[in-house]
Amino acid sequence: MMTDKGHLLPPLLRGRLIKRYKRFLADVELETGETVTAHCPNSGSMMGCAVPGSPVWISTSSNPKRKLKYTWELVQMPDTMIGINTLVPNKLVKQAVENGLIDELAGYDRVKAEVKVSDHTRLDLMLEKETGETCYVEIKNCTLVQEGVAMFPDAVTTRGQKHLDELERLVSQGHRGVIFYLIQRMDAVAFQPASMIDPVYGEKLANAAKNGVEIITRDTIIDTGSIRTNRSVPVRLDHGVKTQLASPGLQDKVRAMEILKYTNRT
Repeated sequence: MMTDKGHLLPPLLRGRLIKRYKRFLADVELETGETVTAHCPNSGSMMGCAVPGSPVWISTSSNPKRKLKYTWELVQMPDTMIGINTLVPNKLVKQAVENGLIDELAGYDRVKAEVKVSDHTRLDLMLEKETGETCYVEIKNCTLVQEGVAMFPDAVTTRGQKHLDELERLVSQGHRGVIFYLIQRMDAVAFQPASMIDPVYGEKLANAAKNGVEIITRDTIIDTGSIRTNRSVPVRLDHGVKTQLASPGLQDKVRAMEILKYTNRT
């Protein structure tokens, strides 16, 4: 549910993550001792966010047509709560824009969602003024943070690369183009592209920024009741960390992803 207080979460059950598997499934041990399988609404690698044993919170659906009754919503890591539901960012950012909470996107008269911009591409938002000015916004969910730096993507994303190309094309036609990174955690002090995971995306983001595509970031305030947009974090477009991650364990995961040529549909 969306209100002026952000995205209100439904009543949640606390548990412990046993494992995440097949991308969209997660086994969770509830506080009652019961083990349930929950839907994982996140198609990314969830690097650093799916550690077995971590405290998690799941919601319950009463829809009898659903295959799985439970949905994984939050995970608690040592330094922060993380929102893992990728359906939240689009709704949360749209609501924040409509309520005038994103200064960089203020002053527009209409906000449309899921706008077709080419034969094979839709962007998340189109903002319009009565004067005819338009601003196109693509929203990305960011959950990977290393040493205080939020990074996107957490897996190779050809779809995300295409979104940058489309935004750059729209800017060249005189429109405003924005890539918006919503960081669903509270421990980031900066943002940069994860070029060590997807070097093509990192290069495309730097080129898009040079050619007029704007980058907006917001971290979030998260608790078991709601998720709210918070503050902007500085953007770094240098490629100084292109070849390594801080954690050796994460380096191993990146190498494995490269070997498997895992492509995310983010």
